[in-house]
Amino acid sequence: MSTAAPTTRDEAARPPAPSPAPSRWAPLRPLVLRLHFYAGVLVAPFLLVAAVTGFLYASSYQAERLVYSHELTVPVGPLELPVSEQVAAARKAHPEGTVAAVRPAPRPDATTRVLLTGVPGVDPDHTLAVFVDPYTGTVRGALEQYGASGALPLRTWIDELHRDLHLGDVGRLYSELAASWLWVIAGGGLVLWFSRRRALRRVRGTSGRRRTLGLHGGVGAWAAAGFLFLSATGLTWSTYAGANIDDLRASLGQATPSVSAAVAGGEHAGHGAAAGTGGDAAHGVGLDTVLAAARTQGLGDPVEIVPPADANSAYVVRQIQRSWPEKQDSVAVDPATGRVTDVLRFDDYPLLAKLSRWGIDLHSGSLFGIVNQIGLALLALALVLLILWGYRMWWQRGRGTAFGRPLPRGAWAQVSPYVLVPALAATAVLGYFVPLLGIPLAAFLAVDMALGEIAHRRTHRSGAGTK
Repeated sequence: MSTAAPTTRDEAARPPAPSPAPSRWAPLRPLVLRLHFYAGVLVAPFLLVAAVTGFLYASSYQAERLVYSHELTVPVGPLELPVSEQVAAARKAHPEGTVAAVRPAPRPDATTRVLLTGVPGVDPDHTLAVFVDPYTGTVRGALEQYGASGALPLRTWIDELHRDLHLGDVGRLYSELAASWLWVIAGGGLVLWFSRRRALRRVRGTSGRRRTLGLHGGVGAWAAAGFLFLSATGLTWSTYAGANIDDLRASLGQATPSVSAAVAGGEHAGHGAAAGTGGDAAHGVGLDTVLAAARTQGLGDPVEIVPPADANSAYVVRQIQRSWPEKQDSVAVDPATGRVTDVLRFDDYPLLAKLSRWGIDLHSGSLFGIVNQIGLALLALALVLLILWGYRMWWQRGRGTAFGRPLPRGAWAQVSPYVLVPALAATAVLGYFVPLLGIPLAAFLAVDMALGEIAHRRTHRSGAGTK
């Protein structure tokens, strides 16, 4: 039998400790909860599609190497042919179109790609990549290619599914909407998770809605940084927000620079600068001399050689390695003399241009190779699970027979004006720069306020009718 310790007179007379004054930020929690709930419910279908297609894209690199192994790889031979001979072999097999670029074999077991534009039956935004054995000159096949990363048909199809659902410019609105709201939902989830008491975050030993909430919050807290990154980088090449970001970077002097391909005064026009005919790449001194000049400037593989656009333009040779460390140096070479006329180093890029390049390559899964792709796949899987758990919590709030009632209105009225006004101002600025965040948010607020006013008037009338 145990006995309680005696209470002294001083302890008995001591008044209870006053409860801490509520924080000015405390009323924000219901507002964040309401925003997180409605944004999740309305945008989750778009995020689910983006997550599934993103998961497919993360695995498309490995699938591409398996599906197109015949075109991409060759047995290693004793000596590579000059690049000009490899291009000639490609043009003999495919005389249609014009040579847009040449990508010499970047590894001993890889093929050379000769990229053709204006080929009948090929999407105008794509090129026809002709794959040539660098040791024998044998053409091993031809496939459509898209983008600077050299995506072949399988990866291109998945990329377009992720980007626009194969619906063109209209379809791109879905992915921009998802990217615009993902950071809002992730940030709101973080605020809600860390504002809960530690005991309420536990998953072990719980069941029902509390267990689902624990799983949803725990996984969301771990993955939130990744979601914020995907949202920010996804917006950089979106239709509307991306254009605003480009304008902002340009105004700050942080736009991505490019090497100058102009030949001063066009002094070499008519003197071999455009000696090539029939859409080949043999301008002036030719591809082999141009490539050798680029090598003297330290441009190692993989590189892409772009022929002169006209008689007053130079060759451009640029590195195209998007894995770490990035190789993005480029040079311009005079087609008449083989002299390097301009050099642009990736080290000299403005900071925001570098961050944009790294962010896009990390988002697309090329920066760190297979590790990058596994990380993206895990983020996509986490997002799918979070969406499913979110809808399950909504169902469990209805006690497992129907979806629960929406969260009540009026949370914003409890927030101090000192907090609410700056928050609304920041939201308005963000909405201007990210239209597919601002427009849906404004529409939601307008509808919500209208419904609230209708409900208020109905309550007022029913109250007046009972008097």
